[in-house]
Formats: sequence, C-alpha cells, structure tokens
Amino acid sequence: MTSFIDLGLLTSLVKTLKSKRHFNPTEIQANVIPLLMGGQSVVGVSETGSGKTLAYALPILHALKTLETEGNPVTEPNSPRAIVLVPSRELADQVSKVFKSLTHDTRLRVRPALGGMAMADTRKNIAGPFEILLATPGRLVQLIEGEMINLSDVRTLVFDEADQMMDQGFLPDSSFVVDSCPKELQLALFSATVSPTVQELMNELFENAEVIRSEGSGKPVKTLTTTNLKVEDGKRWPLFEMLIKQRVEGGTMVFANTREQCDKIAQELTAKGYECVIYRGEMEKADRRDNLKKFRDGKVSLLIATDLAGRGLDIPHVGRVINYHLPKQMENYVHRAGRTARAGRKGTVVNLVTERDVQLISKLDGVKQVTFEKRQKPAPGKQTGKPAPKQAHGKPAAGGKPKAKSAPPHSAKPKHKSFGGKSKRP
Repeated sequence: MTSFIDLGLLTSLVKTLKSKRHFNPTEIQANVIPLLMGGQSVVGVSETGSGKTLAYALPILHALKTLETEGNPVTEPNSPRAIVLVPSRELADQVSKVFKSLTHDTRLRVRPALGGMAMADTRKNIAGPFEILLATPGRLVQLIEGEMINLSDVRTLVFDEADQMMDQGFLPDSSFVVDSCPKELQLALFSATVSPTVQELMNELFENAEVIRSEGSGKPVKTLTTTNLKVEDGKRWPLFEMLIKQRVEGGTMVFANTREQCDKIAQELTAKGYECVIYRGEMEKADRRDNLKKFRDGKVSLLIATDLAGRGLDIPHVGRVINYHLPKQMENYVHRAGRTARAGRKGTVVNLVTERDVQLISKLDGVKQVTFEKRQKPAPGKQTGKPAPKQAHGKPAAGGKPKAKSAPPHSAKPKHKSFGGKSKRP
C-alpha cells in the first residue's frame, strides 16, 4: 500500500499527517498528488468523503514551501501564489481548516476573500504578503476588476466542488479568473459528479488536463449501507419516528426537497419534544453556522436540511442520513449520501421510498429493480433500540450496524418540555 512518504511529500508534511493519524492516501489522493507535484493540470472526479481537499492541499503546500526553502519567499502584498475557488463560505470554512491544520509547521499563510464578507474586511485580509487565497468566484472577480489584487505570481488555481460552483452560474466568472492569471498556470478541478456545466468547464479550460476518476465516482461509497423502506406518500411519519428513536453512532441528517418540507419536519419534531436544528436556504448565514456548529459539536443529534447541506459540508460524526423525501436527481442523491461514510468510515443511508421514487433508487447499482426491507412494528412496551438488518445497495449486509470504539452513541432524545402546538405532518 502506498504511503504519503512514498509520494515524495516534504518530511514536515508527512509528520503532520501522521500526528493526525493520516498514514496512507486514499485512491484519489494517491492518483492525483504525484500529478500535481509534477506540474500537471488535473481533473479529479471522486465520491464525496474520499479526501479531495487533501489531494490538492498537500501538493500546493509542498510546492510553496519548497519555493520558500529555495530562497524565493512571498514578500509582495496582495499577491498569492495559489488560489482555491469554492462555491460557498461554508465550504471555505472547511477548506481553511484543512489548510491551517497542515500549515503549522510550514508557516504558510491562507487568506479568505468570500462573498457575503464586507469588502473592507476582504481588503484587510489580503493587504499583506500571503501564499494561498481562498475565494468565491464572484468576490475574486470584484477584486480583479477593482485592481485590488495582483495575480501575476499565481502558479496553481483549484476549482473545488466544481459541480456546485457551476450550478450556481459561476462559469463566466471562472473563465474570467483563469484569463486574469499567467498563461503558465496549473489548473485543478475536483467534483463528486460531472454535470453538463462541469463538462462545459472541462471542455473550455481543461483540454490538456489528466482526468482521474476514482472507482466509485458518481456513486455512494463502498463503506455505505443503504436501506430502502417502502412507504405510502403522505404516511412517512410513523416509520420516520421509529427510525429516529433508534440509537445511532453519530448524528442523523434528515433531508427534504423544499424549505417548507424541512420546516414542517422540524416543527413536528419540536412539538413531540425532539431536539433538532435546521439548515436550509433563506436563513440568516449566522443562524445556519450556529445550527451547523451545534450539530457538528454533537450538542444536537438531528439536522433537518435541504440539498443546500448536501454539498461540500464535512461533518465527521454523521452516522446516518435519512431521505425523508428523495430527490429527483441522482446527482443530489449522491451528494446527500456523501454526508456519511466519509474518509473510509462506515455510515448508513435510509430511504423512505414511494412508488414514484423507484426509478431513482433502481439506479444505485445500475440494477433496474429495487427490494424493500420489511419492518415489523415493535410489540407494545418493547423498544430494542436496535435497527433491523440493513441492505447494502440491495444486497444483505452481514451482521447489524458496526460497533464503534470511540464516541458514545447519539440518539434523538425527546425533551421533557414540548415546544409549539400541533402541526400538519410533513
């Protein structure tokens, strides 16, 4: 098995990785890191949770620290050597944490320039010398047009979560950024799926790039157990409540398709005394961040979300995803499922499947059929707290859920006090 030291990374980086218990690269990392270290432009398509951030962060840090060691440090203000483009502030926060966890020994500087941030704060962030710019496309375009940033020394430009970025209409901004950089520019693109707009970006800017597709790209990861439960439309709640009473190793993310559905589920849970938080569009960003922090810290074990939370968020302790309402597109399903079973960990997705959902579910393994797990209602007064055996992509899984050695299991515990009145069930 390939190790990080085998890839030729700086000893200081390998030492930091070992201290964080990263000993061997994932498939996408093992394939991409040597190419980026060799100066090749790369497209990396890999399932969510496969370690794409480290796949580009490590080569960037290796190259920048090598330049500094060779007597060529960054001394000019407003002049980065590497740029990472991200679609949202939430993803930027996560990418920033990855870089900062690796830059303690290298002492390389990461600066944000993000949409939604006051321009005065952005200008303050980039005022001094720094090596890595973490930016959203729109804000970077503003800086370029306002001549507030110098891109003449940029060596590497990365598009992270490119599918989400392109879905938000950032293709023109992305092309403008590339045109504003030096011609001798290393490009890298990372995505869980290749949507038509991502393919358009690849055709336009990545003609000579090496394309790396991991074995599981575009599909849920192998460590994921999938359970399909047949329900009648409009009668999901009894089965759903039985699910959230089960003890799960890690928190549970519950997905709905619309903001209204998301709110109704949360209202019903609150009325029944369950603690939960919401993550959806048309919320104050500060409220979204606060809710996400509560869930990430394990203070609340239920996060009710729309597809806004399905893309890019890295929450280490998610043990289960419940699709209360299944999405219409396979791409969104893959992103939702990717919130659990990340970085080689085990996880579970439970789908509440109506007749109209069968076509989507049948695509999971490319098999044009779907089997439903039959669940029996527990005897009165008896609560085992254990889920029924699961199906892995339509195939029986050996044993039940795995026992974890680390954190204690989370369960959705009803509050003693009920908040809110009766609500229409979602």
